[in-house]
Amino acid sequence: MKIFVYGTLKPGEENYQIYCAGKVVNTTRAVAQGKLFALPMGYPAMTPGDSAVYGYLLSFENQDVLMALDELEDYHPDRDASENLYNRKQIETQDLQGNLLGYAWVYIMTEELAIQLQGIHQPNGWWSGFNKHK
Repeated sequence: MKIFVYGTLKPGEENYQIYCAGKVVNTTRAVAQGKLFALPMGYPAMTPGDSAVYGYLLSFENQDVLMALDELEDYHPDRDASENLYNRKQIETQDLQGNLLGYAWVYIMTEELAIQLQGIHQPNGWWSGFNKHK
């Protein structure tokens, strides 16, 4: 099972150690199509779009990790999508050379909500918690 991460779940970021360390069987730098926003709360949001969003493709042995990540991302599959902070969907991913890596789960926000939350578009497609104040 693969998850594309672009924010606090990336290796070296604050939530990786809590939710992913010791469970990840493979880590690959990856890119997906979308639009990236830095939110003032200190984490990013990926929305649908046609720009490159850079992150990591994390592979897990089983899907048990999804329950904890759904909770972290305030995603409840039985709730109306408009009531979730993020929604989980499958998207196509590529490596940095453009080779297909297959489909992966991603937590995605609507652009309307990202803007409502005063998100700042990140045209370079990369977010890091280490440069929040830049």
